[in-house]
Parts: sequence; C-alpha cells; structure tokens
Amino acid sequence: MKIKILGSAAGGGFPQWNCNCPNCDGLRKQDIQASPRTQSSLAVSGNGTDWLLVNASPDILFQIRSTPELQPGRYKRDTGISGVLVTDSQIDHVTGLLMLREHNQPIKLFATSSVWEDLSTGFPITKILSHYCGVTHYLIPTDGQALDTSSLPGFEHIKIIPLPLLSKAPPYSPKRNAPTKGDNIGLLIVDDKSGSTVFYAPGLGEVEPHILEAMQGADLVLVDGTLWSDDEMQKLELSEKTSRSMGHLPVSGEGNMLDILNNLNATNGKSPRKVLVHINNTNPVLREDSAERAELAKHGIEVANDGMSFQF
Repeated sequence: MKIKILGSAAGGGFPQWNCNCPNCDGLRKQDIQASPRTQSSLAVSGNGTDWLLVNASPDILFQIRSTPELQPGRYKRDTGISGVLVTDSQIDHVTGLLMLREHNQPIKLFATSSVWEDLSTGFPITKILSHYCGVTHYLIPTDGQALDTSSLPGFEHIKIIPLPLLSKAPPYSPKRNAPTKGDNIGLLIVDDKSGSTVFYAPGLGEVEPHILEAMQGADLVLVDGTLWSDDEMQKLELSEKTSRSMGHLPVSGEGNMLDILNNLNATNGKSPRKVLVHINNTNPVLREDSAERAELAKHGIEVANDGMSFQF
C-alpha cells in the first residue's frame, strides 16, 4: 500500500491568497523558514498505478502536475485516479471535482448519504458535473462496515473502514444546524498483505472512544492539526471563531490533540507514527524553527508537507 499527501494545508492553502498574518507575509517575503502548501488531499494506492483520491481540493490540478503517478500517460486521455472519496462536503475538499470534468467517463465518487445530499442541494456539484463527465455515486456506510472497493483496481487487499466523526456540516448545508451521522468521517485504511493500518482524519472536533481506539491501533496516524490554540484566530484579529467552534480540536492545551497523540500507547512493541495534516496558514508549527514545532518534535509528532509519502 502506498499513501501520498497531495495537500497538507487547511482551506485557503499556505500562504492564503488574501492573508497577511505573520506566517503568510513572512513566506511571501522569504523571511521565515517555511514551505508553501496546497489544500488538504490524500492519494491511496494498492498497486502504485491506480489511485483513490481522498478529497478533491481546489488545488487538484497543481497537485496532479506535481505527482507524476497520477498521470501515467498510457493513452491519449488518461489518469491514475480511479476514484474519489470525500470525507465531508466542505468547499476545500470537494471543489476539485469540478476540475476533473474533462474525464472521459463518470467520476466514481464515494460519499456518505449526508455528503451526497449536500453535493446535490446546498452545493450542487453533482448536478453541474452531470453536464460534463457525470458522477457515479458509491455509498459510504456509516455503521462500521468496510467500504466496497471492488470497483477500484488494485484494492483487493486494501480495506477502508469509514468512521463517523462529530462535526458541523458546511454553512450551505441544509443540515448546518442539525448535524447528522456521516457529515464528516475519518478513515481506517488496512493493508491485509502487510497488516499495516493508517488512520486519517483531516477534520476532527472531538476524539470519541471509537476514534481513539482506531488511532491507538494504527501504524500511521494522519490527523487534524488545523490550529495550534483554540483562540489562535482571535489573537491574530482574523476571526472571532475558535478552533472548536469550527469543528477542529486545537493542537495545544490540556486534553487537546498534542495530549491525545502523546498518550497513544505502543502496540506490538511500537508506537504509531504521528503526523499532523490540514494545517491552517496561521499555525506557528508551519515555521520550521518555531518553539511550537520544537514542542511537537519533542513528542515525536511530525508536520505534514505536500508530497510526503508512506509505503507499507
């Protein structure tokens, strides 16, 4: 099994186009030790040739150009992307679907019934794509069963178990103020050949018992690292919203992501590799020489970057 992080930033990317926070301004002026990042997306393959895209960010075209594996060039019109799975219906995770409209066959889209509803009503991407390549919906279960991946080449030994998360639906969702099961999911990806497991959750507002269990048993944990502190955006006078109110567990603070990751116990004699994904442009961990980055390193926690890859 191969996994590649196509985009490691939160919505807006890094630097964000209209932001002059210390991070964005510093990166543009090359005054800080940091690297640009595109918006959150992951690619998974069982054979190294055919890839499942997990979330389709607005930066998908740049990500494809930067990832030769996704453009194998076998035919005049070709792609290594055999399907797209979306973990929610947020703009930064689904807008890239529109960029794939030239596909010569319907896009295989894996989505929960809740997300499919959003993409058919509040943000009707599926209706728009019906005038181009079209979309074939593959339902993601939310009852603990594994996803049916029989339509994906090379996934015979890869099992994907969707895990419902507590979160908010997007502002344009009919369910914005009435959350439903399946608005947001994490993924437990299991390679039956190697026995390796990966947990992925770019948006995580609360670590419930079933999520902690999945993280505990994984070899690799790719988890929400959006904001360092709950009041980060407020301190920078960029927003009145807190990290938690946006559905993201802060990295620092008692009981928050750093604590949870630090307390994951070793299983089979080894601790999971822990990597933060979906990093907001304001987060000080983007600075490679920051005290916050050093604090993560002290606990063996990494910060994802675009192009980061893993093989099991």
